[in-house]
Amino acid sequence: MKKLGILGGLGPMATAYFLQLIIQMTQAETDQEHIESIIYNCPSIPDRTQFILGKSTCSPLPSMIEIIQKLAEQGVDICAIPCITAHYFHKELTAAVSVPVIHGIEETAVYLKQRNIQKAGIMATDGTVQTMLFSQEFEKKGVKCIYPSPLCQSYIMELIYKNIKAGLPIEIDKFHMVSKELYALGAEVILLGCTELSMIKKEFPVGPGCLDVMDVLAKCCVEMCGAHPKPKYNELIT
Repeated sequence: MKKLGILGGLGPMATAYFLQLIIQMTQAETDQEHIESIIYNCPSIPDRTQFILGKSTCSPLPSMIEIIQKLAEQGVDICAIPCITAHYFHKELTAAVSVPVIHGIEETAVYLKQRNIQKAGIMATDGTVQTMLFSQEFEKKGVKCIYPSPLCQSYIMELIYKNIKAGLPIEIDKFHMVSKELYALGAEVILLGCTELSMIKKEFPVGPGCLDVMDVLAKCCVEMCGAHPKPKYNELIT
């Protein structure tokens, strides 16, 4: 099997959960049937959203390139980044490194297209929303993105930065308010489009119709590295 490199720390808990997902998803009866991986956990990488929105001059890109190059030097065949906002830099990253980097948003668009989903509600950071990362890839597959109102978008940012990243209790009522609004606007599926939001799905029942982009990314890692996902992970939408 191919060796997987993980650029982690964006944030740390999401990285730990990402590895857990990969292990859980892999169809293996022995230790030796699991994927070999190297994780570089680097939480000191500058905040992606702050840079994208012009609130910081510290670009995360040089550090991301440096880490992936180090992973490549250690023999990884493919890389994944369990941070959706970091996909803003995907084109520049892939041009600068010698190993392929899985595009989690593109793979999610393919997943939705295969299931004939036409409208997806997006829960993501301000940086991801304002740069239209999901829209750019989804429109290629005929999938329309539905975004929350400014108030509900502020709830998402509070969940990400004031709850999960801060290590404080999750205000689950805010999550359900955003979900309700997106469904009312016509969404067929709600996308957890930030890896921090995956921690909500890990701790709480999110209800039917949610798709975690980190689940899609983890399943792609299993498949692209030559292992097989367990059959129960054929369908990732709750």
